[in-house]
Amino acid sequence: MSGDGGAVGSAAGPVTATAAAYDARAAEYVAHLGALEQMAGEDRTLITRWRDAIRGPMLDVGCGPGHWTALLAAGGREVLGVDVSAEMISSARVRWETPKFRRADAEGLPVPTASRGGVLAWYSLIHLPPERLPTGLAEISRVLAPGGSLLLGFFRGEAGERFEHAVTPAWYWSPEMLEELLAEAGFAVEEGHARHDPGSRPHGAMVARRR
Repeated sequence: MSGDGGAVGSAAGPVTATAAAYDARAAEYVAHLGALEQMAGEDRTLITRWRDAIRGPMLDVGCGPGHWTALLAAGGREVLGVDVSAEMISSARVRWETPKFRRADAEGLPVPTASRGGVLAWYSLIHLPPERLPTGLAEISRVLAPGGSLLLGFFRGEAGERFEHAVTPAWYWSPEMLEELLAEAGFAVEEGHARHDPGSRPHGAMVARRR
């Protein structure tokens, strides 16, 4: 499997398909990608550094089995993890007493407007088709307070090109196109990161500030 953080999908059709695909392979996913020790060191460093700069509650969109959510919550920070997969949420709740976890998707986040200081969307929005990604970004923008920060992980490639992810179909994004879409949703990109590990797809990450 690829090293993504979890699953989100749209409100009709793709949510059901994405959730069902991750439900069916949840145990396998947790075994292969459910612990921080299995994640790339560069990712752990980036997410930890980003977390430490956040002020206020955080939201982990597409939290999967909750390992990144738990990292965000270290030190008693307030974090909610959401995912469309009921099996992923069940696994997260068993493995972690805190933080809290809830089943939800990126286009209907269960938190009030402007209530979050930071949102992590780590390789989860890759499952939103191109025509639905702006809606997901707008919803993340809605829940972030002005000045709040988004850390977004994705696979770099031809913008909007579909590929066969190990669990369920996903889409590549170019940094240039993502920056345009983020600007339309009210964000200013502050950092860009890229790496290409042997035998894997090109990785990308962006830190964007809610204007």
